[in-house]
This record gives sequence, structure tokens and C-alpha cells, in this order.
Amino acid sequence: MGYAFKHPRYDSGLGAERTWGAFGFQGYAPYWIYIEATGYVGEEGRTAFRLETEYDMLFTQKLVLQPRIEMNFYSQRDLSRLASSGLSNIEAGLRLRYEFYREFAPYIGIEWASTFGAAADVIRAGAQ
Repeated sequence: MGYAFKHPRYDSGLGAERTWGAFGFQGYAPYWIYIEATGYVGEEGRTAFRLETEYDMLFTQKLVLQPRIEMNFYSQRDLSRLASSGLSNIEAGLRLRYEFYREFAPYIGIEWASTFGAAADVIRAGAQ
């Protein structure tokens, strides 16, 4: 596992603009599960945490199925950005890729996403 001070994160567009300092680690856990964990410290005492993980399942040397999941956690809700406190959202998916070359590997995939807490309530209210 490698530790890293990452580039700052800047959120713009929807809602209030925010600048975050970032730190984290990335690397392989046992059984070759790739993990990337990033902590964020923002203005007004806001903190956030993102956890991403993926795993390459080789069917052949070139055909690879890759399940992945990403979770975002926030210390304070920010409904203008559709972020709830605690677990805010999850994205999970599968990619099937064929590596013609290391640099060229087209894939087809499917992804599922869900939002939780107060942000999910805002999304449901807007859909009605």
C-alpha cells in the first residue's frame, strides 16, 4: 500500500463551491483487491471520505471481468450538492474488458447507483 497526499478537490457547478484538502492511500490488499481510500478536509469543519475498491477476475490473459464499488461519506449534509451526512451514496458496477494491448482495452459495463439519507429524499421529491 502506498500513502499519498493527493491534489486538492474542488467542487463547482451544482450548489456552493467547495475546496477540499485531500490525503489517502492506494494499493493492493490481500487477494489482489485494489483499494483507494481518500479523506478530505474542507471549509467550515467539513470532512468527507471516499472508498473505492475493484478486483480483476481473469478469464483468460486478455479477457477480464472487473467488479468495482465506490462509497462516499460526509460529516455534514449538503443538500445543494445532494450529499447526506454519513453514507451518502454508493456506486457498484461490472466491467468486462478485452485487453488487445495494455494501452488499448475496450470494455462493456453496467453500473448501479443509489443515494441515501436526506439527499435521497430530495431526489425522490424532485421526481414527483
